[in-house]
Amino acid sequence: MWLTNSSIGRKVIMSVTGIALILFLTFHACMNVVAIISGEAYNLVCEFLGANWYAVAGTAVLAVLVVIHFVYAIILTLQNRTARGSNRYAVTNKPEKVEWASQNMFVLGIIVVLGLVLHLYNFWLNMMFAEFANGGYAFVGDYAAHDGAGLIAYTFSCPVYTVLYLIWFAAIWFHLTHGFWSAFQTLGLNNKIWFCRWKVIGTVYVSIIMLIFVAVALFFTFCGGCAGGACAA
Repeated sequence: MWLTNSSIGRKVIMSVTGIALILFLTFHACMNVVAIISGEAYNLVCEFLGANWYAVAGTAVLAVLVVIHFVYAIILTLQNRTARGSNRYAVTNKPEKVEWASQNMFVLGIIVVLGLVLHLYNFWLNMMFAEFANGGYAFVGDYAAHDGAGLIAYTFSCPVYTVLYLIWFAAIWFHLTHGFWSAFQTLGLNNKIWFCRWKVIGTVYVSIIMLIFVAVALFFTFCGGCAGGACAA
């Protein structure tokens, strides 16, 4: 099958899964910004998206997308290195007009995955998993599993977590600003005019999404979420 056996097919899979993950981040950002406005409203959303069949199904689909995206990233990276052979060691100067993110997509991807593991530990474990395994209560503090606002405040009361998340957000920004236009290029939805347009659209779109995540992290770090109705840790 050309999707899995050819280089172009693998890039198509990377592009489609990448776009799907960007759409998920868009939904996640829209959901998280509610926490700044009202902790109670955010908790209602968390309760609605609690441990039910569609939430579990959505989480499983998301996990599969992440795994596929990461596995194919490894395959394409190894394939490119094999194709270059020993020539890759002869390069002394960086190629002109090549973005830093483009040259470091795999490293950025690893940082993104490590950040995802941290995020799952802080929130998925204490929310969805806790619904099943801990009687509806988080494994930390005195929070109900659907008290997302309280858990956000608890997490970002620790400056170390704030710094780690900001590094994670920066890595995602670099990864997505390149991946956004690259995905459309791979899918053939560009030309000489739209190439530059997709880069601008991608940069603006991804920047807005990531600024929302940064705003939520900083808001709960410095305000404890009090203005949003959340209980500070």
